[in-house]
Amino acid sequence: MGKPTGFLEYKREIGLNRSPKERIKDYNEFHNSLSLEKQSIQGARCMDCGVPFCQSGTVFSGMVSGCPLHNLIPEWNDLIYRGKWDLAYNRLNKTNPFPEFTGRVCPAPCEAGCTVGLNGPSVSIKENERAIIDTAFKNNKVVANPPLKRTGKKIAIIGSGPAGLAAADTLNKCGHKVTVYERNDRPGGLLMYGIPNMKLDKEIILRRIRLMAEEGIKFVTNADIGKDYKASELIEEYDAIILATGASKPRDLSIEGKEKAKGIYFAVDFLKSNTKSLLDSNHEDNNYISAKDKNVIVIGGGDTGTDCVGTCLRHGCKSLVQLEIMPKPLGYRSENNPWPEWPKVLKIDYGQEEFIDIYGKDPREYLTTVTGINTDNEGNIKSVDTAKVEWKKNNDGRMVSLNVTGSEKTYEADLILIAMGFVGSQSYIKEGFGIEFNSKNNINANSLNFKTNVPKVFATGDARIGQSLVVTAINEGINCGLSVNKFLRK
Repeated sequence: MGKPTGFLEYKREIGLNRSPKERIKDYNEFHNSLSLEKQSIQGARCMDCGVPFCQSGTVFSGMVSGCPLHNLIPEWNDLIYRGKWDLAYNRLNKTNPFPEFTGRVCPAPCEAGCTVGLNGPSVSIKENERAIIDTAFKNNKVVANPPLKRTGKKIAIIGSGPAGLAAADTLNKCGHKVTVYERNDRPGGLLMYGIPNMKLDKEIILRRIRLMAEEGIKFVTNADIGKDYKASELIEEYDAIILATGASKPRDLSIEGKEKAKGIYFAVDFLKSNTKSLLDSNHEDNNYISAKDKNVIVIGGGDTGTDCVGTCLRHGCKSLVQLEIMPKPLGYRSENNPWPEWPKVLKIDYGQEEFIDIYGKDPREYLTTVTGINTDNEGNIKSVDTAKVEWKKNNDGRMVSLNVTGSEKTYEADLILIAMGFVGSQSYIKEGFGIEFNSKNNINANSLNFKTNVPKVFATGDARIGQSLVVTAINEGINCGLSVNKFLRK
């Protein structure tokens, strides 16, 4: 390493976010980067550790620690410390085709595995990665690089999320002709419509799509395979098909009165309508689900729930409560959650940070479940009934939630957003292709070669493994692409 004692000499520093009161007035990215000089110093904090867990991508206690893409992080940390930004980009580009995405939305399992993090703040790996790719784009180092020769083989990829894009990039580099089908009006899948613009500016995605198109990849939008397009025709036309459709079936709220109530939406539909209207007309078409002047209940405490909080604040909601059925995490690592496991500690994400800055308190209510929905005579939501829960083992030894008697509470509500995660792929994919699903409602595909039960049809990403991280989906797409290339070469 260029500075073996850097982690002792320099403190961790990251770019500052714009102030909450300022940033909730728009949908622009809110995170500011450090200067290159300061970012170089952060590269010096990477220590000369014997085993760099940051690049391991190892699963501990059911959660990944280290980069699933196995980015060679110490190498490019050293290069940016030396001021060799072009070489750092070349090194990063060998393992990660889309660092401009992961440098913005990845929760950074690499930092969870950082050896410096054993006894102090970890190296700012995520920000180093973002600085490398942003600098490369600024200096016009990221250019289209189409293959010199084509094989004549044709592949259809269904879905243009991170897994689909990674598979397309990999197979195109191998010289195959790739067509990516996307059911929405813009490519990008989850990246485009599942993540708000203030976290990932959509021009960042479209910039990459344009580069991929220059390299020879064809994108077909408004193409819902299994509905608008017959799967059988694609199977006949292409040499291989990859299903990268994601795990887009949302987990529903099972409660009496929900089906007839007006004003309940899945978070994914709420976020999609907001982003689409923003891109189409800067919200002037009013063709989105608005939280303006409404009492909002967000059910779910994950990243999607946070995105709902941030979006509702930008709409100008009247009030907001975020319900979380799990207990409140500790503010520090517990003894049974040691390094290098993913730290299961309390996280104040951007949405909660904004709410706290405005209202002086966290919007989350932990150990809380919805027990009833109250409506007026026309079916419009008026309030929700809730109760506290406690977690206990049942007779089978599984942890289950039990309502606490006497803990009932009612909240005013005009809008309910369900952000409880996803439960697998849409059923029409199964029906259209004749694909087998497993017990978790994911496409049943071999974990080594990604093959399904249908000849020359493969599956990758969340469609195969269920809801996951963007970086995990990219890794899935790359490996699936390599497997399909091997299949075609035979």
